[in-house]
Amino acid sequence: MKRPRIAMHWQILFGMLAGVIFGFLAAKFGAQQFTVNWIKPFGAIFINSLKLIAVPLIVVSLIKGVSDLKDIAKLSRMGLRTVLLYLITTVVAVSLGLLIVNVVRPGEKINQDTRDKLLESYEGDAGQKIEVAANQKEKGPLQPLVDLVPENAVSAASSNRNMLQVIFFVIFFGLGLLLIAPEQAKPVKDFFDGLNEVILKLVDLIMLTAPYGVFALLATLVVEIQSPDLLLGLLWYSACVVFGLALMVLAFYPALVVFFTGKSYSFFFKGISPAQLLAFSTSSSAATLPVTMERVEEHLGVETEVASFVLPIGATVNMDGTSLYQAVAAVFIAQAYGMQLDLYGQLTIVLTATLASIGSAAVPGAGMVMLVIVLGAIGVPEEGLALIFAVDRLLDMCRTTVNVTGDATVSMLVAKSVGMLGEPHVKEWDDEYHPETAD
Repeated sequence: MKRPRIAMHWQILFGMLAGVIFGFLAAKFGAQQFTVNWIKPFGAIFINSLKLIAVPLIVVSLIKGVSDLKDIAKLSRMGLRTVLLYLITTVVAVSLGLLIVNVVRPGEKINQDTRDKLLESYEGDAGQKIEVAANQKEKGPLQPLVDLVPENAVSAASSNRNMLQVIFFVIFFGLGLLLIAPEQAKPVKDFFDGLNEVILKLVDLIMLTAPYGVFALLATLVVEIQSPDLLLGLLWYSACVVFGLALMVLAFYPALVVFFTGKSYSFFFKGISPAQLLAFSTSSSAATLPVTMERVEEHLGVETEVASFVLPIGATVNMDGTSLYQAVAAVFIAQAYGMQLDLYGQLTIVLTATLASIGSAAVPGAGMVMLVIVLGAIGVPEEGLALIFAVDRLLDMCRTTVNVTGDATVSMLVAKSVGMLGEPHVKEWDDEYHPETAD
């Protein structure tokens, strides 16, 4: 007889809650250094273990997904729908952010003293982001297209920041498999099929440590948080961002799922919630990708051919949460400087934030660099970036959750449109590692 097992999302949630409580207690009793020295490393190990398999997972699953389609026309249809849906959800996110920030006008609630203190406190951090953004601008408008094609596939796969290059090569490789004779492609496909199963099993093993990993991450975040007075001064800005992100997660995405796939609200959240909680803890779509793929395939019913194609692309180019945050932040900074943005400026934000989100790396803090480009496009001083640094780490956790939820939503919509959305097929792997719970 099996003992009832606590669902993974509850385990992760408990780990997060325990981490927050531990962090507050550590800060209260002066154990910050203990937490940094003895707790933080386990959080870093957990994130690194997820990043470790992110690129191999993309390579094997995408090759498997493309080669299993057996039809280039089907691949092109899926690709077109994926890109179109990602662009639509991003435009919606940016527009929603602009609507909220223009109604609430949080920038006007920042007093002069608080603004000066923020600018002074985070001047160095802002300068670093501005320098990185300036280097990107100098490369020219078509540089992203040049960067898409790697000169060395092995070198591209050596860093999670080069995911678009990896995806380009892998899709190119998968097309080659489609174009050769099936009997010649079979040994290669068999190899990647087996490798895919191995990597998915590694995901399962890593997820066994997820509650402990998120405990370490949240405990460290709490003890390292700075300047509570400044955080209170930015409450209105934070509230605007969080409210917009909550609408995306709790209303917009579920509505798309219910309307277009016929799946229920609870079905969607029960399936994707562990990936959402992990995204919140790690602030990295790339680190969360292995878990997102597992949840979408095994718990939401998306077939592997679709999930392995849509999700890696989404983790790289679909940054709805980042786009919404950039829209709110850009207008907030303009308001704090007493600048009024006209309709042209607002439309420029929509266009620039949408395009900038495609170039945002799926790692913590990348949205800050792209925000510099948005600010420059509307004529707002880039130094104003310092106004939002104090709360960016917390908001980064929230917007990463939106990014991951958007990826899962689009994968379900694409799967439904090509007839590849079925019933969940959960693998009962827990008994394998916990034999004492079985008869």
